[in-house]
Amino acid sequence: MNAAVPKPNLLDLDLQGCQALVTGMGGKGFHGRSLFKWIHKHGVVDCEAMTDLSQALRRRLGAETRICLPRLVETQPAADGTRKWVLELADGQRVETVLIPEGRRTTVCVSSQVGCALACSFCATARQGFNRNLTAGEIVGQVWHATRALGRAPTNVVLMGMGEPLANFEAVVTAVDILRDDLAYMLSKYRVTLSTAGVVPNIYRLREVSDVSLAVSLHAADNALRDRLVPINRKYPLETLLPACKAFVAGDRRRRITWEYVMLDGVNDQILHAKRLIRLLEGVPSKLNLIPFNPFPGSDFRTSPEERVEAFRRRVLGSGIVATTRKTRGGEIAAACGQLVGRVRDRSRRAARGQAAIGVVVP
Repeated sequence: MNAAVPKPNLLDLDLQGCQALVTGMGGKGFHGRSLFKWIHKHGVVDCEAMTDLSQALRRRLGAETRICLPRLVETQPAADGTRKWVLELADGQRVETVLIPEGRRTTVCVSSQVGCALACSFCATARQGFNRNLTAGEIVGQVWHATRALGRAPTNVVLMGMGEPLANFEAVVTAVDILRDDLAYMLSKYRVTLSTAGVVPNIYRLREVSDVSLAVSLHAADNALRDRLVPINRKYPLETLLPACKAFVAGDRRRRITWEYVMLDGVNDQILHAKRLIRLLEGVPSKLNLIPFNPFPGSDFRTSPEERVEAFRRRVLGSGIVATTRKTRGGEIAAACGQLVGRVRDRSRRAARGQAAIGVVVP
């Protein structure tokens, strides 16, 4: 006997999806708009409470669909105001989401996968292995929780949590569309940032189907060192990555690629590395974000001294490239960049489900 097909989760649907669902039930397109707005703008997850929908439509939505949110199981606050949420998914997997307040700006860092298959050597998430992609609803659900906690939508969302967003392309694009919709979270294309380690074919695809800012986890300016730090570079080396990034920002004078560069003591933090980086980024509209390495148990790296990070930044800045040093937030609760781990069950699936998904062999 076949297992029952689960009811569709309304959180997985963008505006067009909600309209199509409702019209298929005999309603009108504007009823689909109302449904979408109730869920995301007002945070209502009980269809019976959506009072501008007919009783018949509400009953049918309640019988044939569901609104399934990740379950908040733990909140960890830090002294600097950062909060880390541990969210449990329907299958028991857990992911982590971070809220970072800074003045009038509130940024939510969301996860896109349970674990990660890319095996970047400086990242705690990579040590957990990989289980599966998140659905669009599981991605958006993290922002839904943040919005309820804040009492308003966050000003910025970054897909920089657990996982490689461009290895979960379709769900991530749908989630971004929902986040940017005026009936939902109303985020502009400059306030939603997707971070990738360099899945080159999907950088080109992303430019064609979604309007979002792009950050690239670079961490080295030559292939030999980047192969070691970011193994996907073996499949998509710098000579293929840079043209994709140039194409992504072409035609938009306001756009820049944000290059993320974790500063590792004695590995990639010397002035000679800065000079290589300057040469590499010549002609690319760029912003460099230097990230002091955030240690985690079992890591093989040390954080670069502050004076060396500053010397590196000044050298790059002197070339005309905007360069900033990211302030470490939430380190005391393992919520800083590269520290998210969640709970990844059956991590032996990494090779079959993770590496195959991106087409790269990770040692």
